Amino acid sequence: MEQFGYKIERRADWDHAKATGVYSGSALDQTDGFIHLSARHQVRTTLETWFRGQADLVLATIDLGALGDKVLWEASRDGALFPHCYGSIPFEAVIECIDLSVLASGHHDMPTDFP
Repeated sequence: MEQFGYKIERRADWDHAKATGVYSGSALDQTDGFIHLSARHQVRTTLETWFRGQADLVLATIDLGALGDKVLWEASRDGALFPHCYGSIPFEAVIECIDLSVLASGHHDMPTDFP
């Protein structure tokens, strides 16, 4: 599977987790029992499906190898395999974090080298 997973989160929640050094997931993640991540090619659809028009979001790149066996690739939306992290994510596993601004259309402005 892929080396990296991607997490979309509200800036305030991400900053709070960063201050503690560990991300334990959103309210939905905690309800479901795992942290929802996306593969690179799934990020745009995840943004459109769950976050369209929402401001103050970040996109974090997570090194899945650093999480070891806490990551399982499981069928989710339309049967596609998504990385799910069963446990918290230490910030040592976070490779990069970018701010996602919202365009007038409600879509998010993504870096040009992102799918």
